[in-house]
Amino acid sequence: MKPPLVYLDTSVIGGCCDEEFRKWSLALMRDIQSGLLAPMVSNITETELKEAPQEVQAVYDDLMEGAVQRVQESPESIELARKYISEGILTENFEYDARHIAVAAVSGADIVVSWNFKHIVRFDKILRFNAVNVLLGYKQLQIFSPMEVVREEL
Repeated sequence: MKPPLVYLDTSVIGGCCDEEFRKWSLALMRDIQSGLLAPMVSNITETELKEAPQEVQAVYDDLMEGAVQRVQESPESIELARKYISEGILTENFEYDARHIAVAAVSGADIVVSWNFKHIVRFDKILRFNAVNVLLGYKQLQIFSPMEVVREEL
């Protein structure tokens, strides 16, 4: 069986170096390394990580040594992100969060993984992202924190 395609937002990579999130983010990285999950990252993640501490950038560099699907924003994904904002799911102040979800949807991710509980991993937001996705012909995304995706028992 083909592993699920998992879009990683910036918070998951940064979580590998954060005491609160380290255990679960590192377990997710192990699941990726073992082939249980197929990772996807975007140019948005790369842009956000340019300002990250060196230890976070090192986690990203290690991840990128494996088989990672790299996707780029497109006019289609940018338009979808704008739709999320125009529908009031997120405000323009959180455009990057909308862009993460949109590029994942347009690129065919199965799951979005994030530690962003305020703007992404929230039941009401997930319902609304998926309502827009379905309305515009995209599949529904599963959106979870690493705790809900990790396959190994911790």
